[in-house]
Amino acid sequence: MNGKKRHIELLAPAKNEEVGIEAIKHGADAVYIGATSFGARAQAGNDIDSIKRLVDFAHQYDARIYCTVNTIIYNQELHDVEHMVKELYRAGVDALIVQDMALLRLDLPPIALHASTQCDLRTPEKAQFLEKMGFSQLVLARELSLSEISDIANRVKVPLEGFCHGALCVCYSGRCQISQVLKHRSANRGECAQFCRLSYDLEDSEGNKLIKSKHLLSLRDFNANDRLEKMIDAGISSFKIEGRLKDVDYVKNVVAYYRQALDRIIASNNNLERSSCGSSSFTFTPSLAKSFNRSFTHYFLDGRHPGNGTQMASLNTPKTQGEYLGKIASARGNIITLDSQVTVVNGDGLSFLDSNGNYDGVRVNRVEGNRLFLKEKCQANVGDKVYKTFDKAFNDILAKPSAKRSIDVDFSLWVADKRLCLKAIDQRGCSATHSMTLDKEPEASIQSQAERQRQVLSKLGDTIYKLRNCDVAGNLFIPASTLTQLRRETIALLDLSHHYAFQRDLRKTEDKSAPFPYQSLSSADNVANRISEQFYKEHGATHIEPAIECSEKSNYKEPVMHTRYCLRRELGACLKDNANSHRLPTPLFLRNGKTLLQVDCDCKQCEMKITIVKK
Repeated sequence: MNGKKRHIELLAPAKNEEVGIEAIKHGADAVYIGATSFGARAQAGNDIDSIKRLVDFAHQYDARIYCTVNTIIYNQELHDVEHMVKELYRAGVDALIVQDMALLRLDLPPIALHASTQCDLRTPEKAQFLEKMGFSQLVLARELSLSEISDIANRVKVPLEGFCHGALCVCYSGRCQISQVLKHRSANRGECAQFCRLSYDLEDSEGNKLIKSKHLLSLRDFNANDRLEKMIDAGISSFKIEGRLKDVDYVKNVVAYYRQALDRIIASNNNLERSSCGSSSFTFTPSLAKSFNRSFTHYFLDGRHPGNGTQMASLNTPKTQGEYLGKIASARGNIITLDSQVTVVNGDGLSFLDSNGNYDGVRVNRVEGNRLFLKEKCQANVGDKVYKTFDKAFNDILAKPSAKRSIDVDFSLWVADKRLCLKAIDQRGCSATHSMTLDKEPEASIQSQAERQRQVLSKLGDTIYKLRNCDVAGNLFIPASTLTQLRRETIALLDLSHHYAFQRDLRKTEDKSAPFPYQSLSSADNVANRISEQFYKEHGATHIEPAIECSEKSNYKEPVMHTRYCLRRELGACLKDNANSHRLPTPLFLRNGKTLLQVDCDCKQCEMKITIVKK
């Protein structure tokens, strides 16, 4: 590594400026946020002024702001994208996360580009090509194993970004067309209708119901908190938390948890360092179980092996499962007794999972030990599992200011030639020296003035700084008002020093001779404008189908969902498992109302494709 440490980045989501600021306060090294438009969450757009304020706040800590411009773009929108990107660059945004290759041909400022997970980045060949296109960071597909991540890392030099927590799309990102075909709402335009979260009946070819009303395509939430070190070893440098529509409490809690986890790893490895500066202190103990979750999975991080693939889906509900408390020992009316002593308070929200997999939710009105008095009668039975889906005490803490982030600074104070001098050096590597002319040489005091001087200089509560070390001017008497003025003016200069020292990454050069690894692009490759089409042709593609959003086909017969998740494997009926494959017939169908979908398993690729039979 030639003595250069590897930067490790914690990347947090933000639906708006407020959430982004809290993410930075709670320890994020970078934040990704939607711009005014063209982000893959249509409901999460932000105006330029609020993005500028977030950028200014983040840059104090050397934290970065990435804007998502990761939808496919239509011909008539190309000029608008150019204009928006120029505004984002002037606002100080550090990089764009993009899907559409047209952005490599537009008249843009030299802003850094990151390849979105919508680019379907899951092979070393694709990663190498995107690196040659000038992308500064590559966002890998969620479905990759540690081994596959390592294979890609060994073939590229740019940082790799991997998801570590949050909701999972059942399809390879960028390759889900079901919402567009059924509802004319494009997932690649930020308007996903979330068909994967609906309940379905599983049927055979005769229409016989094999399973009734289960959320067969709804995945659990990803949780890699115990795989972070292995992900670093495999080549991940940026750890991404999913959730640009999540509320501020979720972001506070999850970011704080992963901040502490990554800090422990960085502290034990001399080759690693944080990509931003400052330390965060919290008023709460972070807990992933206390925030929205559909229960957790490692997904494919550990690869395909016996047993991995049967607990990836949240079959019973797409809603939050929460924190497991225990089982119901007795139930009468609106009073239940748990089989264990747990911490529950008035106002907590509970859910009950019965033997049939049905959920019921209710609020707690009063607590006596492990006896819970509920606000209303519910369908709870002895043996049902109980989960806390809303923790009132925890959320009350998060509703208040719950973190402070500060930059360590060292002061040196001295007097020379009737001038009082103060030098400040901070942990970002910035420094400032300032002096004030005194009316006369300060007099020596009988009592030491060292502690008094330190106390005045340490009053940095209205700044981002925290005093670490302080060399003072001994026993010289210096008025507190003079020290206060000198401290404030020196800190202002230190802020200015950092402002001028801060540097953004710039756009890397495109290798226009690099061949695209595939000659043919299907409609699932999302080419939606003439510039993107020309880009791929210049790099060797010979057959390019337009994106389905641009297609004139009224009866789409191609697969609308392409997944690594396998429904047969989840249900214990993998076709490669001779002992259990007979448990379910072939083919299988999913029905929701009038909509009928056919499930096809590609055992050679260990993938699943879903096609619409009837709308």
